[in-house]
Amino acid sequence: MTTLGFVGAGQIGGTVARLAAQLGYNVVVSNSRAPETLADLVAEIGPNARAAWAAEASAAADIAFVSIPLKNIWQLDPAPLAGKIVLETNNYYPARDGQIVALDEERATTTGLLQEHLPESRVVKAFNHINWRHIPVQGLPAGDPGRRALAIASDHADALEFARRFYDELGFDAVDIGSVAESWRAERDTPAYGPRLTAAELEAALAQAERGADAA
Repeated sequence: MTTLGFVGAGQIGGTVARLAAQLGYNVVVSNSRAPETLADLVAEIGPNARAAWAAEASAAADIAFVSIPLKNIWQLDPAPLAGKIVLETNNYYPARDGQIVALDEERATTTGLLQEHLPESRVVKAFNHINWRHIPVQGLPAGDPGRRALAIASDHADALEFARRFYDELGFDAVDIGSVAESWRAERDTPAYGPRLTAAELEAALAQAERGADAA
């Protein structure tokens, strides 16, 4: 049975962990505090779940899920995540994260920053432009004309394939943005960020995104 290790078990991480366990995955959840602080979440999820320190959750993971404030990604130990697919949900909020010059100057992407920090991992952007409350309730069967689509972006084909399959299990279509260098198209304040869109609508929204000189 595949184990998903969650570094960050807040609104998005905790929500996805609950759903993953319902789908039959083993889940190991962690936060910035001690494992015992997650006792209620583990009890709610059920027998497929346990809590651990972040490093332990990373080591136990077949697939890792990083859902922590962007300012904290540099505290992650790359070693236990080496060789693994890492789904990341990061968004940049300067009021919370402080000013990150490379993002302010549009020389980087949030996904790219994590990929640089985890050079031996295969990072894929996922779940960043959907409200966590909508993840459990907006999924629909494959082929439904109203099925919501979510974006993915990675430099690694197997990471994209897992994210696509996992989205499908949760009831969402996937739209591939492309490389992490293009992943800004679904970042905060873009047309794709927030609204419920079908695959065709999301593709159009991603194409409408502007950056730098294009937005001038």
